[in-house]
Parts: sequence; structure tokens; C-alpha cells
Amino acid sequence: MIARMTHSRSQELFAEALRYLPGGVNSPVRAFRAVGGTPFFAQRAYGSHIEDIDGNSYVDYVCTWGPSILGHAHPEVIAAVKSAADRGTSFGIPNPLEVDLGRKICEWVPSVEKVRMTNSGTEATMSAIRLARGFTKRDKIIKFDGCYHGHVDSLLVKAGSGALTLGQPDSAGIPAALAALTLALPFNNIEALRHAFAQNRGEIAAVIVEPIPANAGLILPLPGYLEAMRELCTANGTLLIFDEVMTGFRLGRGGAQELLGVRPDLSCFGKVIGGGLPVGALGGRAEIMDYLAPLGPVYQAGTLSGNPLAMAAGLAQLKVLEEQNVFEKLEQLGAQLEVETRAALKTAGLDYVFYRVGSMFCLFFTSQTVRNLDDAKTSDLKRFTRVFHGLLERGIYIAPSQFETGFISAAHTQKDLAQTSEALTEALRA
Repeated sequence: MIARMTHSRSQELFAEALRYLPGGVNSPVRAFRAVGGTPFFAQRAYGSHIEDIDGNSYVDYVCTWGPSILGHAHPEVIAAVKSAADRGTSFGIPNPLEVDLGRKICEWVPSVEKVRMTNSGTEATMSAIRLARGFTKRDKIIKFDGCYHGHVDSLLVKAGSGALTLGQPDSAGIPAALAALTLALPFNNIEALRHAFAQNRGEIAAVIVEPIPANAGLILPLPGYLEAMRELCTANGTLLIFDEVMTGFRLGRGGAQELLGVRPDLSCFGKVIGGGLPVGALGGRAEIMDYLAPLGPVYQAGTLSGNPLAMAAGLAQLKVLEEQNVFEKLEQLGAQLEVETRAALKTAGLDYVFYRVGSMFCLFFTSQTVRNLDDAKTSDLKRFTRVFHGLLERGIYIAPSQFETGFISAAHTQKDLAQTSEALTEALRA
């Protein structure tokens, strides 16, 4: 049974937003262009729920696109932010929390010996590319179709996430000469990677990849794929960069690289380490990281990098993750959601593909095995749109795009999962 919701205030505010903000939003996927309709405007979030300005409450599987791993407004994170704010919101000079969070990241991720804080995942990947080029003295980079690494000029080539959602995997405003330095390859195809190295011998500075791509839906690497990638990079003097903005500190203490047993040269982080505040980080081997200014010739800076509010929130969140065995709980919740999703599909007579790793998941509206972007694009987008709105009207909020990943938080409950299962079963029938 659908509990009828009203969205009049959100509709009115969106109409006003269109006057002042391009597309009415400050990040494209929020506009609901892929699914139609008017986006809702949030006024508060608590635990596993988000509430809009019309008073509707939703079980939230977007989780601020990942960082709310403990749930929204976790009391220890909020207390840490309030305490830090009482001492000043920004200093523009080193503060002790930067060192504390840097130490924590290095302790949790074996491949990281030194770390540089940034303000976003985009800044982290942008800096990683510049650092790799400066360290290797090469210009070309390799990325993979559907992997999104932020809105960096060099990386908005066959990108995922919002770029893919809007049907624009590239962007205007990027010089062709710069785009020509980026080689975009299909994910999970090691022969394509071998060929690229052979055709560009001695020219490739870095290979950047989401070890578990989460911006074209959720795609799992084939056995041996990342290991072969690591070997090719080493053999060719190329740096391997893991973009763990989505997976870092969500899939375990050491992120996807610990889970998969492959060690990169550089890693990019964001989302979880800020406790929901704007933050990113770039880390890796000391000899590479020391190429950054002020020690080395690669310039990177940021007035708000290491901001005390973000550092305090990140430290508080990682502390709870460490002390309360949150990763085990997330795996249990994820496993239950998977069982119930597969049961809903069976009830509806559908053989759609469902992938999950830990607390990250995606239901592809296709029966075809999804191993790369082309496979993901076989999804039935019209059916996804109907189900998206069916879930929303039943109080379940998932990402407004087939090409995004869902997230579970430690605040989700058995009641939340039961409501989700019932809503999905009904929405699939509609």
C-alpha cells in the first residue's frame, strides 16, 4: 500500500532554484534528469533516514553518496565537529588533527607511507595525476570506461557517475590536446591494457582505476585482473593509482586494496574519512609523495586542506569504526539485503543482476552479466525509472540513476530492511 506523499514545497523550491542555480542544483545527478520528476529538498537526516521539507521521511540508501557509514548525524561525529568549531572553523596553518588523521590513514592502509589532505576526492585524483606525471616525467595516463574520478579535465573521458547519467560521458570545455593524453579502456579486459602499453611504450605515467568501480553501478573485477594490472604497471615503470574515494574505509580498514590483496603506488580517498564533511586525501609511497611541494617540484595546495572540522569528523568516525566492529555489522546487513532483494526479484519473475560487496550494492535492470560499462548500459532504464519512483513513494530513497551504487549504514535496522523488501516487491510488480 502506498502512503501518499505530498511534495508541493519541494516543487516550489525547485522552481525557484532554477532561477538561481544552473539546472536548479549544485551537482548534476541531484536534478533527477535521469528519472524525471522533481527532486526533493532535504531538511534533516538522522540515522538511516532522510527527511524532506514536506515532512516525508525516507530510508536512505544514498548515504550522502557514501560517507555516512555510521548513519546520519552520528552523536560522536556531531560532538567532535561542535567541539572543533568552538575552537575555530579554519586556521590556514597546521593543526594537530591533521597529523592525527594522517597517522591513522597510514596505520590503516599499508600502501600509504605519507598522505596529503585535500578538500574533495576530485582534488585528490587531480593531484595524483599531476604527481604521477611529475614523478615519472611522462604525460599519458590510462583510465577505464565508466570509472569516474571527479570532474578533472584529464579524467572526464568516458566517465561514469553524473556524466554517464546525463548521457554525456565527456564534457565540453576540455581541450582535445589534453584529452588525447588520456587513454580510455574497457574495464576487466587485460588484453586491451597490454595492447595500450605496447603501443605507448615508455609514455604512460599512470593507470588510474576504481579497484571496484562504483560509478557505473557496482562492477566487480574479474579474478586476476587487478593483479595483472599491477604487474604491467611495475614492468613498464608506470604508477598504479587506486581511486578509493568510494571504497576506502567502507569495505574495511584498508579499503578495497586490502580486500583484494593488490597494493597500488598511490591511493585517493574521500567520503568516509571526513565523516560527511568536505575532505579528500592522496597517499602513497614516501619517495613519490616527497615529490610534492614543499619538498619536491610538484605543486599542490589548498587553504582549507586539513580543515579542523573535517579532520575532527573524520577522526571521530574512524574511531567508532575501529572500536565497535562496524564492518562485521555492515556485512551482515548487506548479506540480508542481498537475500531479500533476490527474493523480491524471484517473486516478480525477474532475473536481473544484483551485485554486492560489503555495504555497497547495485541492482542492474538487465539479465546480462555486467563486467564493464557496455554491459551496464544494457539495463532497462525505463523500468528502473518506474521502480525508482515506486520506491520513493513507498519511503525508500535510492540513487536517482541506474549508474550509481547503493550504500548501507550501520544505522540501518531490521525494520528498515523489511520495509525496503516489501517496497521493492511492490514496485517491481507495478
